[in-house]
Amino acid sequence: MPASRAAAERPVSREKARRQLRILELVRDEVIATQEELAERLRAGGLAVTQATVSRDIKELGLLKRTGPDGRQHYASDVRPPSADEKLMRICRDSVLTVDFSGNMVVVNTLPATADAVCEAIDSLRLPNVIGTMAGERTVFLVVRPMEEAATVTEHLRRLML
Repeated sequence: MPASRAAAERPVSREKARRQLRILELVRDEVIATQEELAERLRAGGLAVTQATVSRDIKELGLLKRTGPDGRQHYASDVRPPSADEKLMRICRDSVLTVDFSGNMVVVNTLPATADAVCEAIDSLRLPNVIGTMAGERTVFLVVRPMEEAATVTEHLRRLML
């Protein structure tokens, strides 16, 4: 498999999703003229990045150089940050294998090493009947209350993920 195809099929990590969301926030809220300036702002915010990583993120996010009212070139995006549901669908389409329930537990089986990112995406949905989640290496557990809502939560997650 070509390297570019393998990279495209790799699930999005929680770190990458968080970094790219921060990039979109920065170019929306500030005038960022260069990749190095963007990398410095990310580092100042506690994200460990290289110029090469920033360059890839700019390309993946489809950022463009625009001329601002002051005549300076800066990065801009017409893309709105993805909603929690959109992030969940993207991460989960790449990684979720099955969703099922028993009693008040919903069980999400994932590809190896992706359960944590799937769990983070589920948490971001703030589902009202989910009182807790826990991720392992390949499995996410959700505790649902009342128990009768487990089937509804399961069906909602299946629609989003599979």
